[in-house]
Amino acid sequence: MKKNNLFVLAMASAVVMSSCSKLGDLSADNFKVTPTPLEAVGGEVPATINGVFPEKYMKKKAVVTVTPVLKYEGGEAVGQSATFQGEKVEGNGTEIGYKVGGSYTMKANFQYVPAMISSDLYARFEAKLGKKTVSIPEVKIGYGVLSTSELLKKCVVTASTAPDAFKRIIEQKQEANIKFLIGQANLRTSELSSVSIQDLVKILKEINDMQEERALQSIEVSAYASPDGGYSFNERLAEKRQNVSTKYLKKELKKISMDAEVDTKFTAEDWDGFKELVSKSNLQDKDVILRVLSMYQDPEEREQQIRNMSSVFTEIADGILPELRRARLIVNYEVIGRSDEQIIAQFKEDASKLSVEELLYAANTLVDDKATRKAWYEKTIKLYPNDYRAYNNLAQMAIMEGNETAAQNWLQKAQSVNAKAPETNANLALLALKSGDVAKAEAYMGNASGSDTFNEILGNLNIAKGNYIQAEQNLSSTQTNSAALAQILNKDYAKAKSTLAAVKTPDATTSYLKAVLAARTNDVSALKSNLKAAVTLDASLKARAAKDLEFANHKEAIAEIVK
Repeated sequence: MKKNNLFVLAMASAVVMSSCSKLGDLSADNFKVTPTPLEAVGGEVPATINGVFPEKYMKKKAVVTVTPVLKYEGGEAVGQSATFQGEKVEGNGTEIGYKVGGSYTMKANFQYVPAMISSDLYARFEAKLGKKTVSIPEVKIGYGVLSTSELLKKCVVTASTAPDAFKRIIEQKQEANIKFLIGQANLRTSELSSVSIQDLVKILKEINDMQEERALQSIEVSAYASPDGGYSFNERLAEKRQNVSTKYLKKELKKISMDAEVDTKFTAEDWDGFKELVSKSNLQDKDVILRVLSMYQDPEEREQQIRNMSSVFTEIADGILPELRRARLIVNYEVIGRSDEQIIAQFKEDASKLSVEELLYAANTLVDDKATRKAWYEKTIKLYPNDYRAYNNLAQMAIMEGNETAAQNWLQKAQSVNAKAPETNANLALLALKSGDVAKAEAYMGNASGSDTFNEILGNLNIAKGNYIQAEQNLSSTQTNSAALAQILNKDYAKAKSTLAAVKTPDATTSYLKAVLAARTNDVSALKSNLKAAVTLDASLKARAAKDLEFANHKEAIAEIVK
């Protein structure tokens, strides 16, 4: 009897010792994960974990470290740990009371890899009671990852084309001045033989002889007197200068048998010209002079006030006023460039006679097939190696063909010519984005403003960064897969549907996005038809669809498509 009592006592003691030497198991009920399912955002998988230690769980000498672990086929990602401790433990962990337990919040952030599309989130534990290590089984607390944002990598983005500045009709102006001595209106031989006058006469002859390439718009004569002396005298003087200058010009027109009207006018006192010259001068008191012009409108009062400034009037008389005693002769005309047919013909005959703008215009606009376009750009590079645009446009073609190595090489050459070219930087940003280097893409976009695809690439960059609202704004004027993706991620399903319907060149990604949209709006028929179209165009999407959580509620509906 005594032996039996001793046995019972020993067993009871063993049970007590055993219960004191371990911690209880935890379950999924002790955790809440947000979001559920997990979701890839900006190339990462963020998670907020709210955990609870139940009452009478955390023994007073216990230390428990909780680590979030995202498990996927072929690997796992380990998040930031947090340590919790009982009331009698000296340490830096968060204290949890034995009697009441306690709650806590942890943040986890995992770098996304494609295999995470099928994954599970676990809480992993390391625990000690005093100096003894105890085991707590890991607990599955979440699942995921919803990776719709990663479809960005399948969205084709238009690379940036550097524009040409070709104008078939270019407005030109040829101007010359005839200067007169003070108080005189006679034409001096030295003035008529000046380079500017001779160039003007030459242009008139060219216009007359090359009427298919030049077109006269107008001829103007404007004569002036300087704003010193009496107004009536200056008025007569300016008119005489107008008349002699016009007579000379008409004589030159007659020599080349050119019938053209001459528009004439004269200004008695050229205060506007005076103000302009004073503003550009180094006169010591020019600010005072300009203030006089603004304060006094009467010409005589102006002149008197300026004459009173004896310290500078001599400089004005010597350096400013002589420049205002003149007649301006202006020929306005148009240069008519080659027609499209002439440009193409000239390329075949001798491309070196084409301007860089003509070459780029033809390559950008006139040429249809890719091989010919490349040939035009390559010829442009040979003839104009210091112009970045042909290098860039060859890169643009390479990007759209999927040849990123060639694109990178061409862009390096473009950068060596012009490192700040917006189109080149936009395309470098696009390549960086394709390779997953968001930071580098963002750096290049700093110099890409003004490129034709700036907003589109910026929108894609913001999708990659997880800035979906900003991305939708960037892409608001485009009807592309990227724009629809941003709208889906923002749950703007009506706009997404409209955008996807308007995509100019729909592809497998277009159909897949339509399927995602249909799944989110519970349109089973559209889901099946669009998913079938997507996997037909791109067989690799079948494996994705089979694991895609977008379709988790429609597995039976898509079973035949993804098997």
